[in-house]
Amino acid sequence: MQRILGVSAYYHDAAAALVDGGRVRAAAQEERFTRLRHDAAFPARAARWCLEEAGLRLGDLDAVVFYDKPFLKFERLLETHLATAPHGFRSFSAAMPVWIKEKLFLKRELRQQLRTLEPGAPLPRLLFSEHHLSHAASAFYPSPYERAAVLCLDGVGEWATSSAWIGEGTRLRPLWEQHFPHSLGLLYSAFTGYAGFKVNSGEYKLMGLAPYGEPRYAQRIREHLVDVKPDGSFRLDMRYFDYATGLRMTSARFDELFEGPPRRPADPLDQRTLDIAASIQLVTEDIVLRIARALRAESGETRLCLAGGVALNCVANGRLLRESGFAELWIQPAAGDAGGALGAALLAWHHGGGARAADGAQDNMQGALLGPHYSDGEVREFLRNHGLPCEELDEDRLPQRVAQLLAAGAVVGWVQGRMEFGPRALGSRSILADPRAPAMQRTLNLKIKFRESFRPFAPAVPEERVAEYFELERPSPYMLLVAKVRGAASARSAARGLARQQAIDSPLPAVTHVDDSARVQTVSRACNPRFHALLQSFGALTGVPVLVNTSFNVRGEPIVCSLADAWRCFMATGMDALVLGRCLLLREAQPTAHPLAAAPRDFAED
Repeated sequence: MQRILGVSAYYHDAAAALVDGGRVRAAAQEERFTRLRHDAAFPARAARWCLEEAGLRLGDLDAVVFYDKPFLKFERLLETHLATAPHGFRSFSAAMPVWIKEKLFLKRELRQQLRTLEPGAPLPRLLFSEHHLSHAASAFYPSPYERAAVLCLDGVGEWATSSAWIGEGTRLRPLWEQHFPHSLGLLYSAFTGYAGFKVNSGEYKLMGLAPYGEPRYAQRIREHLVDVKPDGSFRLDMRYFDYATGLRMTSARFDELFEGPPRRPADPLDQRTLDIAASIQLVTEDIVLRIARALRAESGETRLCLAGGVALNCVANGRLLRESGFAELWIQPAAGDAGGALGAALLAWHHGGGARAADGAQDNMQGALLGPHYSDGEVREFLRNHGLPCEELDEDRLPQRVAQLLAAGAVVGWVQGRMEFGPRALGSRSILADPRAPAMQRTLNLKIKFRESFRPFAPAVPEERVAEYFELERPSPYMLLVAKVRGAASARSAARGLARQQAIDSPLPAVTHVDDSARVQTVSRACNPRFHALLQSFGALTGVPVLVNTSFNVRGEPIVCSLADAWRCFMATGMDALVLGRCLLLREAQPTAHPLAAAPRDFAED
C-alpha cells in the first residue's frame, strides 16, 4: 500500500491524515473547516482537502483506515451495562439509538461518507485499527527513534485506557494494557467536570488552575478514589464515579468526599476548587511517573514515546523528562483522537511492508505544520477582492516591522505557512505579544481571547537560546514541556489563591505562571524560518528573543484556518495588527463594516 488516508471521527476531534509512500503529506482536524470546536462528525472537509493537497482522487488511494473498532466499543458498552443493570438504564437507553442507527453499522456509514467526497469514484479498501494501537503508531512511527518504549494514556478506546508497547523498526509489540473503567484520563476528566469545566475540552483549564491551589486533597484521593500499585497499575473505586453507566462523571458519594456539589460554570473560583485542581494534578503526575518508571525497568529502553490525551498534560511531561529515568522523550503533538487518524494511516503503511527511516535526532512530523497554506499570490488576491488595505513587506523588512509593533505593545495576529495539526498554535496560526509587559497576560485573556483571567500563556524562543531563559536543555518544538523561567521568583510570595496572579515576579511576566513555570515552545530556523526571524528581530530590538505565542482564536472557536477566518477573528477582538504572509494589516486602516465580518458571537463556555 502506497497512499493511505487515516480517519478519526464520531467521538471528538475528528481528523483526516494522508500518508503517501510513508511520508505524511497532509493532516487536519475537521473543526478547522466547519468552525465547530471539537467537531466529531465524519471529516469530509478535512479528507477532501488532504486529497486536493496531495493531488489525488479518491480512487488513487490504496486504503482508508479508521482509527478504532466500533464493534469492540459496542461490546464494552453492552457488558458494562449488563454487569450493573438495572443501574444506568437511562444512560443505556440514550446511547442505544445512536449505536443501532449509526455506530454499529459504521462500515456502511463510512462508505456512504466516502462516496460524498467524489460521487461515482471507486471506493478504496476500508480497514480498521484499534484505538490504542493507533495512538501507539502515532507516537512511535513519526518519532526519531529506531527503538523505544511507547506509553498511551487516555480516557478509553475500545476497552483499553492505558497501554504500553515496544516499538522497533516498523513493528509495535504490545506489553500490557489496562481496561475500562479504570482510567487515568477519565479520573482527570471527572475532576474537570467537578470543577465546573467541560469534560473533553476543559482539562487544560484544570491543569492551568492547579498552581493556584494547595494539594490538600491529594491524600484523600489516594486513600479513597485510586489504589495505585508499585508498577503503576491502578484501580478506581467506582462507587465515587458514575461515568461507566450513568449520565454524570461523579456520584453523590464523590460530592460528600469533597465537601460539596460540583461547581457550576458561572460560579466564582473558590479556594476549595483551586485546591482540588492542585490535588488531582499532583496525583496524576505521580501515577504517570510511577507507570513510566515501571516501564523503564520492564523494557530496559532509554527512549520513551507518548500519545493519548493524558500526553497533553505538559506539567506531567516535564516531570517525566526530569524524573522517569528515560534519557529521551518524544510526544506526538496531536496526542488526542485527532492524532489517531495519523497513527492509523502510518500503521497501515508500515504493517504493509513500508520502510521507515529514523536518524535518532529529527522526527518526521515536519514541525506538525501539515495543514492548509496560502501563497503570496493567494493572499494578495484575497485582500484585493475584499478591498482590505495592507502594507506588503519584503522578506527582510517583515520581521523588523512586526518586531517594532510588538515592542511598542501591539498584539499581532500571525498567519504563515501550513496550519498546525494538533491543539497547539506553533507560529503558523498564532497571536503574538511582548512577554515583558506585566499587564499583557490579563489583556490577552480578557480583551483578545475572551476567556478566564487565570489562564497562562506560552513563550516561543529560538531553539538555540532556550537555556538562556528557561531551565530546559533540549528542544521543545510542540509546546508540550513545562520548565522554570530563569530569574523568576513569584513562588516566594505569600499571596494565596487567584491573588498569586498579581504577585508574579519574573523578567517575562506575561508567560510566567504563578509557580514560575512556562509551557515552552522552541523554534528552529530550519522548520519555521519566518517565525524564527521574527524572534531574532524582536531580540535584537529588545534584548529578549521571546514572544507570547497563543492560538489564533477566541474562546469557544477553533484555531483559524482560512484567510477569512483570520480577518474575522482579528476584527472581532482587540488585536492591533494582522500579518497574512508578507502582508501587514493595521487595525485602524481596516473598514469598520464589511461583508466578511461575522455576526457577533456569544462567547459561551467552550
